[in-house]
Amino acid sequence: MPTLAPSGRPTAGSTAARPPSGGPGSGATGTRRSAFRPDIEGLRAFAVLAVLAFHASVPGLAGGFVGVDVFFVVSGYLITGLLVREAVTTGRIRLGEFFSRRARRLLPSASVVLVAVAAAGAWLTVPLRRTDLENDVVAAALSVANWRFVQQRTDYLAAGQDESPLLHFWSLAVEEQFYLVWAPLLAALAVLAARAARRGRALRPVAVAVTAVLTLVSFVLSLRWTDDSVSLAYLGTPSRVWQFGVGALLALLPWHLLRGPRALRLLCGWAGAAALVWCVLRYDSGTPYPGVAALVPTLATAAVVLAGIPGRHPREQARYGVGRVLGLRAPRAVGRLSYTLYLWHWPVLVLAEARFGTLEWPARVALTLASVLPALATMRWVERPLRYSRTVTELPRRGLSLGVFAVVVPVVLALVVGTTTLRLLGPSAPVDAKGLPLGAAEGPSLLTGTPPKDSPVVPSPVQARKSFPPDGACEVAPTVTSSPPCLFGAVDSPDRIVLLGDSHAGQWFSPVLSFAAKRGWALQELVKQGCPLPELSVVNPQLGRTYHECDTWRADSLARLTKGPKPRMVVISSLNRYTDDRDLLLAAWEKTLKPLRALGVPIVYIEDTPVPGTDVPACVSGHLDDPEACAFDRAKARWADPLAERAAAGKVPGVRTVGVNAVLCPASGPVCPAVLDRVLLYRDDAHLTDVAAVVLAPRIERLLAGPAAPAEDGWTELLREEFDGPAGARPAASRWLYDRGTCYPGCPAAQWGTGEIETMTDSTDNVRLDGRGALEIVPTLRDGHWYSGRIESRRSDFAPPPGGVLRIEASIALPDVTGAAAGGYWPAFWTLGAGLRDGYTGWPGTGEIDVMESVNGRDAVFGTLHCGTADGGPCREPMGLSSPRQACPGCRGAFHTYAVELDTSPGAEELRWYLDGRVYHRVKASAMDAATWDRALKRGQFLILNVAMGGALPAADGATAGPATEAGHAMRVDRVRVSTREAAGR
Repeated sequence: MPTLAPSGRPTAGSTAARPPSGGPGSGATGTRRSAFRPDIEGLRAFAVLAVLAFHASVPGLAGGFVGVDVFFVVSGYLITGLLVREAVTTGRIRLGEFFSRRARRLLPSASVVLVAVAAAGAWLTVPLRRTDLENDVVAAALSVANWRFVQQRTDYLAAGQDESPLLHFWSLAVEEQFYLVWAPLLAALAVLAARAARRGRALRPVAVAVTAVLTLVSFVLSLRWTDDSVSLAYLGTPSRVWQFGVGALLALLPWHLLRGPRALRLLCGWAGAAALVWCVLRYDSGTPYPGVAALVPTLATAAVVLAGIPGRHPREQARYGVGRVLGLRAPRAVGRLSYTLYLWHWPVLVLAEARFGTLEWPARVALTLASVLPALATMRWVERPLRYSRTVTELPRRGLSLGVFAVVVPVVLALVVGTTTLRLLGPSAPVDAKGLPLGAAEGPSLLTGTPPKDSPVVPSPVQARKSFPPDGACEVAPTVTSSPPCLFGAVDSPDRIVLLGDSHAGQWFSPVLSFAAKRGWALQELVKQGCPLPELSVVNPQLGRTYHECDTWRADSLARLTKGPKPRMVVISSLNRYTDDRDLLLAAWEKTLKPLRALGVPIVYIEDTPVPGTDVPACVSGHLDDPEACAFDRAKARWADPLAERAAAGKVPGVRTVGVNAVLCPASGPVCPAVLDRVLLYRDDAHLTDVAAVVLAPRIERLLAGPAAPAEDGWTELLREEFDGPAGARPAASRWLYDRGTCYPGCPAAQWGTGEIETMTDSTDNVRLDGRGALEIVPTLRDGHWYSGRIESRRSDFAPPPGGVLRIEASIALPDVTGAAAGGYWPAFWTLGAGLRDGYTGWPGTGEIDVMESVNGRDAVFGTLHCGTADGGPCREPMGLSSPRQACPGCRGAFHTYAVELDTSPGAEELRWYLDGRVYHRVKASAMDAATWDRALKRGQFLILNVAMGGALPAADGATAGPATEAGHAMRVDRVRVSTREAAGR
């Protein structure tokens, strides 16, 4: 058994101090050769090899994490034995001497690794990850790494960050924290025992009682935390004390005096070894741990240690016991290296992957083997020289000073590197929302304008990590089962909108609050982290078990909506990848939607956003000049969304779906951007930054205020065209047809009846998709001749229901050209009466609604109704009933919504023109006779989109296509929709 000389310093020739004990960072010092346990040295080899195999992802060895349990038990055994023997021998425990030995044994090697990691991190990791790493270095140097990682792994909002190269320091921190309490506690017990009896041997029974109580309490706590929070149970010191306690009881109880058959001790050792091997082979990431499962490797290690305690038959033990195998030269050699090997292997693996990406297990094994070299060097030139230096060991304070130095050096280096990196990363203060660029309400672009290429990314990567919705504690944590009231905006208003779902719903807090505020409504947020809104049973990674709290919260939230005041609207959203079983997901959604439908209010589902699956701010921090390098795989990021698909097809009653994915991840390429228009979109690996959400607010507000908004309930969509498709493709032939040439078949009206000079084609030079969700109609000039595009909807039956309303709208960006270069440009969105297709005669009696026209690049648009007869009549042809020109300086290049509503409800009977939701022109049915009104407007319309060149209208405005006119400026169309609403009461 390890002993100390009366002076408390290692005896000459001592060798038991060489290998680390217990945990990979512990070691008993000051013992004589006669008491040296070669089997424990070999047991350390098994433990470290098991951990290394686990970290290298070797197939079949997924339970290698139990090696840490082996270290803890052995550490408790050796350190407790050392301290108690000193107390029995001298009547006291010299804490200064004890901590001096610990400091020179452990801290210099750890310091070398920490310094190397801090330095390598500055080269191998991106800046934002570097700041995290330097914080890890500080925590590891101060022996609190386990609590830092507990906080990270139980914080849902900190999810998505890469593994730390210092994660393995958690076990070293647990050991150091145990010793900082355990050694003083035993010292205090030794003093009390010495006073109670002259001989220090009275310490043992007292220590056994205290150790037994602590071990039992810690084990019960471990079971409790394993059920409640697996990260806290695995990494927390209180839930691991019982394993040290088992080792301590081995050292405190007189096992060597036990009588029994010789074979029993041998069987005990071999059974323990077999159990350890079984754990390595059978345990995996799905094993609830530590909990009850940790009893097996803990007691198995105790059995191996117990079998090696010198007994009455030492020859039989040496010849047939498991200690014979563990004490062979090879295991002992690995055991001596176990501490430094444990220190080096994980940083080598993680930093290599930070540089080269995810590696397969053969490469990880090779890197683990390569870590033997720095481990040997550290043992040879750092650990042993300082550990056995006469100068250092002569006085305890010198060892302690060495330990302090070993802690200070990596801390100072980490702080210097970390603060320098933060300066390079830019501001960390929250972004001022008032200074953000204006988001586009529609169209394929995120912003209304194009930011300069050299403008900074907003938010900065540091800001992005903290860019959460400003909803306080309303996105409730995993352990919470009921949301607080969480009312925002006009909290006294009787009207409210409800935002319901998981954190992917919570990311829309700012846009939905803006939508509610503009209507004088309150916003109620019912959001829970990691909790699927569809009724699914899932495992929460922070808790490490079935997420019962989610089921309780979901039921509570739905019940509150049922019992509380009736909301005006419910906005729902949820991560769509809790399961890849489509049928299961839809069935789960139906269970949740049933009570929501019973509320009788509009339900809007916001389609789930892309999930990058990588730490986006960290990546961008390393590519500020080239954020495109952080784009991520579109196929992996955008999963199919069955609810969105069915709702869009009208197969989910009472639910309307909206989404912004056409902007966040256009269909034109294989990747999704991490930064769009210099806006950093994601705060982690799955959630939008609040800055991105604020920029998207105008778009979300427009979508929420669509045809199914509360103020306009009851709309039925007849046509919805988003123009999705690859760049250069044609619009869908199932919905659109081309007009070609210079007139309709039979040429009833040459030059399309307007005098325009272009020839219309079906070439993609003139009509094409841009790959970002928009249609482009482009006039071109070739050999002195103008060509352009004109498409019509195949359907020509767009009409209001009796007494109802027809709404036709499009989101359009006019050609971005003005002045002389725009001479003759005539972009238009309009309709013609269905009767015109019967021989293409009968205009204007069949009706024409010019929803939007603009000429010659003016910053103005207008609308017109044509009806009646070709000369004069109720619509004053050929000019028609036109609106005054509407100033629209932002309409060139930016998307705006142009719409008409034909309202046939009693008392209304009018046609209204809208620009971005504002009525600017009306024509009443009373302006003409009923027959003219009905023929022009109630017998069906078809839609037309085109860009003409020249003609009567541009000429009347004072310009036409000439030498200065520039070809190639497109009219872009983001969407076209046609909807109807039944008469009230139908």
